[in-house]
Amino acid sequence: MAGLDDVFGDIFASVDAVVLFSPSGSYYERFTAVDDLDVVVVGTENAVGAETFVELPLEFEEITDRIRFGLEGALEQGVIEGGDDLACATSVFSDGIDTVSRVRADIETQTGIYDLFVKSRADPEVVKAVLELAIELGQKGQKGKPVGALFIVGDAGKVMNKSRPLSYNPFEKSHVHVGDPIVNVMLKEFSRLDGAFIISDAGKIVSAYRYLEPSAEGIDIPKGLGARHMSGAAITRDTNAISIVLSESDGLVRAFKAGELILEVDPEAY
Repeated sequence: MAGLDDVFGDIFASVDAVVLFSPSGSYYERFTAVDDLDVVVVGTENAVGAETFVELPLEFEEITDRIRFGLEGALEQGVIEGGDDLACATSVFSDGIDTVSRVRADIETQTGIYDLFVKSRADPEVVKAVLELAIELGQKGQKGKPVGALFIVGDAGKVMNKSRPLSYNPFEKSHVHVGDPIVNVMLKEFSRLDGAFIISDAGKIVSAYRYLEPSAEGIDIPKGLGARHMSGAAITRDTNAISIVLSESDGLVRAFKAGELILEVDPEAY
């Protein structure tokens, strides 16, 4: 086994920090015992009492999602900086940490995805399900053609009071929730028609075909975006909802909270 340190030692050589994802107490202590080594703990809870901690909104099964969210949160909180070289240690095959990867924090590629979860009052699993649905629609479209869609998530009662129906609400007497594969197929079909989907904090689909009526005064969205984005941004200023918008024209997924753009992501690159 001689020489392995020469190979794998490069992962830790000259790193600016080690990022531990949900480590055990003993594992955390081993790293904090190393002089002049910054250690950042990322997880759903700070079980080891770490001095520098970034909270994940939920457990992510995919390692890429786990690291993406963790590093965006660390950048957002200022515990790491753009350009930092990081050794990220997490679990893939077991309950304990078994995988280490070297990553460079790139502030220019921040999407705002961590901000989306932190600023939403809706259940994180609901936000994740709606975001993934919008991204899948952006990747595949509707019958091979680009499609636009508007999802309003959270504070559903107030959103309903600030909107009106464009047509019969197919979800009026149902109790279906976003994330169910069959329900997602229905949502994709209904996305071809005008209006917003209204989804509760817990993920219940309250309505489709909803025309939002908030005032657009004072709302500043990027140039080139149309009425779907304007109404989606404005409703989040007047309620505690977030909006997730798929643009039919440029294919990007954007999210708004408190009237401001907080996320922009290309579905093809997600």
